[in-house]
Amino acid sequence: MSQSAQPLSVPSAPAESAADGAGSRSSGPGAAELLDFVRRAAADRELIASLPRDPDGRTWLRLEGPQGSEAWLIGWPPGTGTGWHDHAESLGAFATAEGELTEYSLAVRLPSSGWRSLELHEGVDRERRLPGGSARAFGAHHVHEVLNASATEHAVSVHAYYPPLPLMRRFSRSGAVLRLEQVERPEDWQ
Repeated sequence: MSQSAQPLSVPSAPAESAADGAGSRSSGPGAAELLDFVRRAAADRELIASLPRDPDGRTWLRLEGPQGSEAWLIGWPPGTGTGWHDHAESLGAFATAEGELTEYSLAVRLPSSGWRSLELHEGVDRERRLPGGSARAFGAHHVHEVLNASATEHAVSVHAYYPPLPLMRRFSRSGAVLRLEQVERPEDWQ
């Protein structure tokens, strides 16, 4: 996986005045702002074209997200994915700019600590396909796996998180059993 050391800028949305209610937020962007950002960035053809493509592994560039958020432009060769993971306490959003991504997620909040293995109940699995131009937001403690299921087409997406990711927990899954395998910190991927 390759990366860029310098964050790239994405044009911002027109600023709203405090009288419109947008200027009163001091704690950072919410899910709607993150979703707006990833949609705008995914529609920026020049930005998308700036991402190096590697046929053998995911590539990424760090972006400057809105209001102190963390953002990434990610390239997905055919057949690549993230594995099961979460984003701890961070809200997030992502948009597919090119190709199609598939997201498998759990409709249940996991305990944040004190466990290594859990048996999931029936009915908690969700699947969502996100073709180019599609986007979604998610709340804190969202557990998912994202992949490019195509055998031939590269995919590109934009992701944003707030607060910036303090950690990511990685899981393995066998049937209904989810196991905590690793905890990654920002220094592991930056």
